[in-house]
Formats: sequence, structure tokens, C-alpha cells
Amino acid sequence: MRKLFPVLLILMAIAAFFIFGLDEYLTFRALSENRDRLIEFVTANYVAAALLYMGLYVVIVALSLPGGALMTVTGGFLFGWVAAGLMTVFAATIGATLLFLIAATSLGEPLRKKAGPKLKKLEEGFAENALSYLLFLRLVPLFPFWLVNIAPAFLGVKLRTYIVGTFFGIIPGTFVFAYLGGGLDSIIREQQSVYQACVDAGRTDCVLDFKITSLVTPEIILSFCALGVIALLPVVIKKLRKQKI
Repeated sequence: MRKLFPVLLILMAIAAFFIFGLDEYLTFRALSENRDRLIEFVTANYVAAALLYMGLYVVIVALSLPGGALMTVTGGFLFGWVAAGLMTVFAATIGATLLFLIAATSLGEPLRKKAGPKLKKLEEGFAENALSYLLFLRLVPLFPFWLVNIAPAFLGVKLRTYIVGTFFGIIPGTFVFAYLGGGLDSIIREQQSVYQACVDAGRTDCVLDFKITSLVTPEIILSFCALGVIALLPVVIKKLRKQKI
């Protein structure tokens, strides 16, 4: 029970997050409505705002809460894409590492004992090329971020390997979303204009919303996939050498 206590705390925090409606603050609507206040606060309190942004990002990742993409884009909008990219990479790595440690200590060891030889075989195969596999999982946008955060904990990945793979693996995607944040202000103004026009027309189905993921083009996704393939090259080369031997 002592080992499961951190997991219970996380589940309680996630439940409280949705019960108290905090998820409403991690939406495009909330960002649009508080745009001016956020800009003023960041301008007047840049360091405090940066620390608050990083702290909030750590919590979001550690608790596997939705809104990571919006947070990254918002960071690029408020702090500039370079500063936001750097802050986000460090914060996301810290949050992911905390979740990894909790999963490894609370669930990883008991799961490996119960799973037996099947998980052991998978664990050995993953551990042999852990860094390459981690980079692939981080780079290719096919797997949920929270799943990639905890799966290595069940496969016996070393902490150092996990941190390195996470830090470098999330850099491309993070900086792309932070860079997209540079054009967020024009999107906010456009959506506000569309929403106001809808309200003025007397319609009752007006919604102030925008899907941040729609900013990701097929070209960006293909670029991530190409980087993922490059990350797996050491694994392929190693296997080809073994076959020759």
C-alpha cells in the first residue's frame, strides 16, 4: 500500500482536476478570453510568469492531464518560440521523469513479478536498444504522450536512459508547437471576430473554439516520422551485423 500511495495521490489529483472544472482553463476559449491579462502579466512579471508556466507544465505532464499542446503553443505566443521551447523541454522532461519514477516504483516491480518470462523477454529486447526505441516513440506522433511516459517504467529502462531519450526526443515537436504559437494571436483575433459575428446574428449555437492540433500539417507529421526512422537506424544496423556474423 505504501508503494501504491503515490499512484493513489495522482488518481485523486486527476479526479479533483475534472470535478472542480479546472480543465476549462486549459482551453482555447479560456486563452482567448484572458489574452490581454496574460500578456500584461508576462510583460510585468516575466521571470515569475516563466516559473509559473514551467511549474504548471510539470504538473500537467506528471498527472497526464490534457492540454499539453495548447500549453506549448501558448508558451510560444507569450514568451517567444525559443524561450518557450527551452522552458517546455525542461519542464516536460521533469514531469515525465516524476511520472516514470512513480510508475516504476509503484507498479513496475509488482507487474514484472506477476508477468513472468513473457515480460522479461520483452524487457530484454527493449533494454538492448532502449535509447533508440525511446527516441522513436517520442519523435513519431502516433503514441499518446502519457503512455510513452509510463511504458518504459514497466520494461526496466534505466532512469538515465529515460531522461536522455525524453529530453532529446521531445525537442523537435516542442519547438514546432512553440513556433506555431507565434501566429496564435492572429488566430485568436480571427476566432473572436467569427464568434462575435455569430452572436450579432442572433444565433444560439456560437462557439469560441479552435483545435490547436489543426495547425499540424501533413508535412510536419512526415518530418517527425522521418526522424523516428532515423532514430531506429542503429537498431537496424546492429541486427544486420548480427545476421552477417
